Amino acid sequence: MAGRFEFFNSVPRKLNRAQRLQERGKATQAFSLLARLAGSGVPEAAYKVGQCYLAGQGTPPSLEEGARWTYRAAAAGLVEACFTLATLCAMGLPSDFDPTTPAAVERGLYDPAQEGEEEGYAPNFTQARFWAERGAEAGHVESQALLGHIFNHGPEDVRDNEAARHWYGQAVRGGSLQAALGLGLILLDEAVDDAQRAYAMALVQRAADGGVGIANAAMGWLYEHGVGGQKRDAEKAAAYYKQAAELEIPSAQARYGLMLLKGVGVTPNPVQAETWLRRAAYGGDPEAAALLGDLYIRGEDFLHRPMEAARWYELAAEQNHTSAARVLAVLYLTGTGVVRDEAKAAHWFNFAAMRGDKHADADFGNLVLAGVVRPDEERADLHKRLRQQAEGGDLLGAFNLGVCLAQGIGATADERHAFHWFGLAREGVVNAQYWYGRMLFEGRGVTKNQRYGLMWMEKAARQGMPEACASVAQIFVTGQVNGIKDHARALELYHQAAEGGLVEAYFSLGAMYGGGHNVPADLPRARYYFEEAAQRGHGLGQMMLGRYWLKGLGGEQDVEQARYWLTQAAQQGVERAKALLEEMPSSSSAPAVS
Repeated sequence: MAGRFEFFNSVPRKLNRAQRLQERGKATQAFSLLARLAGSGVPEAAYKVGQCYLAGQGTPPSLEEGARWTYRAAAAGLVEACFTLATLCAMGLPSDFDPTTPAAVERGLYDPAQEGEEEGYAPNFTQARFWAERGAEAGHVESQALLGHIFNHGPEDVRDNEAARHWYGQAVRGGSLQAALGLGLILLDEAVDDAQRAYAMALVQRAADGGVGIANAAMGWLYEHGVGGQKRDAEKAAAYYKQAAELEIPSAQARYGLMLLKGVGVTPNPVQAETWLRRAAYGGDPEAAALLGDLYIRGEDFLHRPMEAARWYELAAEQNHTSAARVLAVLYLTGTGVVRDEAKAAHWFNFAAMRGDKHADADFGNLVLAGVVRPDEERADLHKRLRQQAEGGDLLGAFNLGVCLAQGIGATADERHAFHWFGLAREGVVNAQYWYGRMLFEGRGVTKNQRYGLMWMEKAARQGMPEACASVAQIFVTGQVNGIKDHARALELYHQAAEGGLVEAYFSLGAMYGGGHNVPADLPRARYYFEEAAQRGHGLGQMMLGRYWLKGLGGEQDVEQARYWLTQAAQQGVERAKALLEEMPSSSSAPAVS
């Protein structure tokens, strides 16, 4: 009996010694001492062992071992352990986790390979509520605030607004700033008069003044949108967002970055905007990643970096940001900042379309018409989805159903019915105007009428559709309608199509400026446009650029540059490029042509 008394009498000294060892950087020795105490049934030591596992202090980190030792301390009534265990349960533990199994130090050395797989982790709000209640009822302020949060934001079967208000209120009286924020937002939503709104705002303000990042972000949002009885105040909103941004709140970093970018409430500063948006994107905010893409694709001088833009758009798209997915598809389609890849463009257009982006639906339809291959099962699903949209009066759905019927995507090709759906969509969908006119011009599914078809294609071209501009330009170059040629108008249309990102238009501009047309020849400009097409992977553009380098047309002569571009074209199967390469003198450094 005396020995047991001596042991418990020495526990505080040993706990203090373990703390001193930790403070002196001797974490391993401290952990060993704490583990022995915990194994002897000391709750405070068990809690500290759990903390060591969770922080990886003196032992390899382990969520499961941390939770297991924390459970022992919580079961013994240690309120700090109750709070920690409730937090761990709310964040997620392995679904098959059993805190009563023997701990690692009792089984032998800890083996990290015994940890559960990450995908098996799931929140358990029933257990979180149970342990938070034990801490809260014992007067632990942080447990009270957490319990209020669980009742306020937990799943439907756990939520209880009255209980949330009660426990938040208890924690507020204990000085919890997090609870002040939670209670303030609840009361703000329920307020019916100015006095109630003022009290609710004061609670949120208290949390913000106390340095709670989310509270500062909330104040920014309240002032930005004029909520809570406050007038809209962009300057105050920006100031609060800045404070929250500096406290590492990604959503606030994104909002503050956007305000700096647009000069709302602050002086415009694209450099600082880029910095904050980058921090938010790295923090997991997809909107910030998409805004960075916008900044790099549209920016001037050092901010205009298409490759960087593509990287951020992809990051946002992978987090289900719909508009970023559509822009990324356009980049793949045009070869801007990425290697041109129609299959990837189709993937991202369809990704955005399936999430409700009507513009992406139309763009995806264009790619299908252009012959981009999709798996059969996806084609059938696409056809079914579009028919439902079309029959429900959706003009974009009607247009894309026409695309599927014209190409036999997901159903038997039927150009007559395709023409019907294009006709229904033509008044509201620019792309439908173009394809309605094209089918008339070519006599596909309808009696051929080139003049009427050209009228509809021109209508689409006037609205800036790149494919329509290029098609109408080609008609004016060749004089297909009544032999009438208009090369000056064709040149304008090719420029418009190139500005819209159509790679073929760059090649056509090079051909127009290269001579032989009723516009002044300009070889340097021809060379420039051939290079633009070549850089975007256009085979004939690569061949022409190689020829210009070879002969010194429109600029300097460089045989090795010529060899490089002719090789690129030859690898795409351009026979004229292969012939020019064979005529060139051999070079030991020349790459092989397959």
